[in-house]
Amino acid sequence: MTAVRTHTHAQAVDAAVDLFTRQGYEGTTVEEIADAAKVSRATFFRRFRSKEDVVFADHELLLEEVVVMLAATRPDARASEESGHDLGRAWDADVDPYLEVCRAARMVFDHHVGQRETSLARYALLQQVPALRDRELITTHRYERAFTHYLRDTLPPERSASTASIAFAASVVAVHNAILRRWLRTPSLELRPELEEAFADLRRAAVLGTAASPLADDGTPVTRRVVVTVVEGVAGPDEVARAVRDALV
Repeated sequence: MTAVRTHTHAQAVDAAVDLFTRQGYEGTTVEEIADAAKVSRATFFRRFRSKEDVVFADHELLLEEVVVMLAATRPDARASEESGHDLGRAWDADVDPYLEVCRAARMVFDHHVGQRETSLARYALLQQVPALRDRELITTHRYERAFTHYLRDTLPPERSASTASIAFAASVVAVHNAILRRWLRTPSLELRPELEEAFADLRRAAVLGTAASPLADDGTPVTRRVVVTVVEGVAGPDEVARAVRDALV
């Protein structure tokens, strides 16, 4: 993933994680990281604002790549590119936004697995430094927000309700993180098939959930109620209808 692992960022991340592992987070200075990464102190601060930032430098580039990848699949972007004009908001039945979000999350997973040594060392470091765990939570939230915004803008109107988009985005991130942590704890496991299956389950649930929630004429979701009633003996249609009507009162 060349767009994510640029040479300077790769050197800085690897150098920082290695130094933090050997010397401790508090015991490592910015100057030592810059020297190990073979960049000047000025260059370091142009690219990274702090020691904390350099640990997650590739995450920042990865998030940017995710946003760009999703933006390229937006129907309005595709229509504008094909026609050469800004067509405004459009819907494209050939684009499955749920699938695109899962594809973006898969790219994040593959990045971690592809940078095995750095990912494992960083995971161990996160267990030791609370500030880095807090930063990881912020990064997780940014992925959720990017996925949610994409779904709101890309799903057809009857499927783009805020709560549904938030729920799907959060579910994808939660499943991704749970399976990634399993891999980080036991990197000998091959968990990509499990990730794919989990994402497929989430997509099916999202589609079924949409199908189960019809819209009224004004576009608002119709709330369904399940009513259970009991009638004595052999009841005819009138008695059953009356019992159901009474239960609804």
